[in-house]
Amino acid sequence: MIEILARWCDALSSGPWLAILGAGWVLYLVLLGGWILLQKREPVATLSWLLGLAVLPYIGFLVYHVFGPQKIHRQRLRRSRTRTLLPDVPMDADEEAAEIARMVRSATRIPPSSATDVRLLVDGAAKFAALVDDIRAARHHVHLEYYIWHPDRSGTAVRDALVERARAGVRVRLLLDAVGAAAARRFFAELVAAGGELAWFHPPKFGHVWARPWTNLRTHRKIVVIDGKVAFTGGMNVTDDQNEALRADAYRDLHLRLEGPIVHALQLVFVEDWIYATGQRDLLSDVVQQAPAADPRATIPAQVLVSGPDSSWEAIHRAHVSAIHAAKHRVWMTTPYFVPGEAAMMALTSAALAGLDVRLLVPRMSDSRLVTLAARSYFGPLLVAGVKIHEYGPRMLHTKSLLVDDAMCIIGSANFDHRSFRLNFEVSVLFDDAGIASQLQALIEADLMHAPRVRQGRHRSLLGARLPEALARLLSPLL
Repeated sequence: MIEILARWCDALSSGPWLAILGAGWVLYLVLLGGWILLQKREPVATLSWLLGLAVLPYIGFLVYHVFGPQKIHRQRLRRSRTRTLLPDVPMDADEEAAEIARMVRSATRIPPSSATDVRLLVDGAAKFAALVDDIRAARHHVHLEYYIWHPDRSGTAVRDALVERARAGVRVRLLLDAVGAAAARRFFAELVAAGGELAWFHPPKFGHVWARPWTNLRTHRKIVVIDGKVAFTGGMNVTDDQNEALRADAYRDLHLRLEGPIVHALQLVFVEDWIYATGQRDLLSDVVQQAPAADPRATIPAQVLVSGPDSSWEAIHRAHVSAIHAAKHRVWMTTPYFVPGEAAMMALTSAALAGLDVRLLVPRMSDSRLVTLAARSYFGPLLVAGVKIHEYGPRMLHTKSLLVDDAMCIIGSANFDHRSFRLNFEVSVLFDDAGIASQLQALIEADLMHAPRVRQGRHRSLLGARLPEALARLLSPLL
C-alpha cells in the first residue's frame, strides 16, 4: 500500500498534474473567495470562511454550501403588506421607548400596536391548558407555527384539540419547521384527514445539487392565532420537555397569551410565513377583513418584533441593544443561550460601568454543553464591569426576556445569540407597560432565588474550564 502511494505521489510530482491541481486550487479560491467577499459580512467571519475554503478545498466548500450565510429575499413583500394591513398607532411612551419603536417600525414595517389583555403563562402546564381551552373555543380558524412539536402526551393533547375543531369546520393551518419537528412528520395524518392543512418550513433540499439547502435557516417562531382575536407567542414549543406537569425536569419557560389589536400583527407574521412556505395566498383576503377597529380598551402599548435571514437589519438584536443603552437604572436579562456579539457586550458592560443594576440569568447547564461553555467564556469582562451573573438550576432555564427600568420589556422566542439574531426566523413582543414589567420583575426575582451568583475570582482550571470555554467561543458565530 505504501509503495502504491509513493508511486502515485511520484507521478503527480513528475507530470503536469501538480500544476493543474495548483491552478485549479487558485481558480477555486479566486471565484468562491470573491463571491464570499461580495457578501460584505463581518471581517472575522469572512476571513474564517476564506481560511476554511483554502485549507479544506472540498470539505470546506461543502460546509459553506450547507451552513454558510444565506439571504432570503422576501423583505419587499413584507414591507408592502404591512404598510397596507396594519394601522399605525402612535406609542404613548417616553422618548427612549418611542425612539426604539420608530427604529423597529423602520426595520420591520410593523408599527406600534396595543393589547387589551396580556397574560404571562409561566411553564408549560399553564400554557398548554390555556392553549387547548382557546382552541376548543375556536369558531373560524386556528393558525399555528412552531419550531418543535413532539408526538408525546403534550403534542397529542394539542393535536387532538385541533382535529376536533377541523372536523367541526374550523380552518386549521399548521406550519412546522422541517428540522425541529421532524419527529412528528407522520403524526398529523389524522389532522389532515379531518380537513386541517399542514405545511413544512424549509424542508431539506439535498437532492437539488445546485440549490443551497436551508439546513441552517429555521423558523424558531412560536405563534398561535385563534379567530384573529387571541394569540399565543413566547419561548415554549409543544413537547413534554416543557410541561412540568408531566416531567419534573421540564424546562423553566415563559409564554404570552394576548388579546387586542396586537393579535393582528402576529396574524400577519404567520400569514407571511405560510405564503412563503406554501405559495397559497387564499387566506390573505380573510386577514384583510379582520383588520381591527380602534379599541379604547387596548391600553397596553405593545409592538411585534420580527427578524430573520430575510432582513439584514437584525431588528430584535437592535431592539435589545437599544433598550440596554436607554436604561436609566436597571437591566435584567434571562436567556438560555448567551453568545453575545460586540455590540451587545459593549451595551451590557457600559450599563454596568455606569452603575446600573445589570443582571444576567442563564441556566447552570443548558441542553447544549458547547453553548454553556461558549457562554461562560464571556463572563470575565462582564463580571469585571459589575454585571451580576446568576446560573439557574436545577431545571433548564428556557425563558427569553429583557426587563429595562420600570416599564420596558421584551418577551419572545429569540435567544441572546448569533443564531437567533441572524440565522433563525424569530418573533418577540416589546412592551412599554409598568404592569407587565412588574409581573416580569416578580418572575425573575423568584427565579433568582434558585440561581446562585457567579463570583469573580472563582477557581477555574485550565483544562477543565478555561481551555474548553476558549475553544467553544471560536464557534460562537454558528451557535
